[in-house]
Amino acid sequence: MTLAAALPAPRGPLSEAVIEALGRDERGDFPELPEAAEADPFGEDLQLALHVCYELHYQGFAGVDPDWEWDPDLLRLRAAMERVFLAALRARTPGGDDVTEALAPLLVEPVNGTGLSHHLAADGTWGQLREYFALRSIYHHKEADPHAWVIPRLRGRPKAALVAVEFDEYGGGRADQVHAQLFADLLDGAGLNPAYLHYLDHAPACMLAVVNMMSLFGLHRRFRAALAGHFAAAEITTAPSAQRLEKALKRLDADERCRYFYTEHIEADAVHEQVMRRDVLGGLLETEPDLAGDIVFGIQATDLVEQRFADHVMGAWRAGRSALRRPL
Repeated sequence: MTLAAALPAPRGPLSEAVIEALGRDERGDFPELPEAAEADPFGEDLQLALHVCYELHYQGFAGVDPDWEWDPDLLRLRAAMERVFLAALRARTPGGDDVTEALAPLLVEPVNGTGLSHHLAADGTWGQLREYFALRSIYHHKEADPHAWVIPRLRGRPKAALVAVEFDEYGGGRADQVHAQLFADLLDGAGLNPAYLHYLDHAPACMLAVVNMMSLFGLHRRFRAALAGHFAAAEITTAPSAQRLEKALKRLDADERCRYFYTEHIEADAVHEQVMRRDVLGGLLETEPDLAGDIVFGIQATDLVEQRFADHVMGAWRAGRSALRRPL
């Protein structure tokens, strides 16, 4: 019995070429490559094609030959798509090399916040929370996995500190406390399907971009500092967001398994953000100060893709529509 997901439905010529090749009964030559440069960098087609390529480095897909992971033609197409995506991330972030300045806005809680978690805490419906859970499952099913790729690319204090954070993310050695498993339990408690990537076809490009950015940073050693910047930004913002989501779940009398996922993050990530800022980022800047610009890029790119996701979800809900591509 495989735990891998089924191949998703294509969303355009890029994703169709990738999925058609991977779905063959016998592995053969890669089909004619579409022109990645013509694709929308944040569009459904390119983001799904990238996500499928990256998934070959995680759990793979049911019935897909594992040798596709390192197929030269597929890697060439992936590299072309990565160039398009990276160029868009850089064009939409201000840049700079002041890490303290880049982190500063994340360390201040707005008095009258209007973000996605603020809405869910104050006015979110159970239906909206279930949509949110289905969407975020694309990330939480592999929570901590992209960050693990950076471990062999660090040395000394940053490496030891990041491993300590990852140890907590993986449940401190307890399988039932692995954060990805806790989110699967949350899905089950919310009456949703906890299977790995079950909601991939439901998730729009803006959600895939969040995970694709982490996979891109994690798979390329040159972006090790960008991944560290992303990880720090994520840990800083998670605890306050988790508090708001726990408030929403308490208000709606949700299953305890739903609440436990967020109460665990309130406590754990409050500690993790200190370790990430002081020991991981601080240690990197001490030994490799020229990586400051990459750290800033990782922080800013994280804010960009998360804000695009939040804007999509809130825009759909305000218009009375589902934020999903297909109904639950």
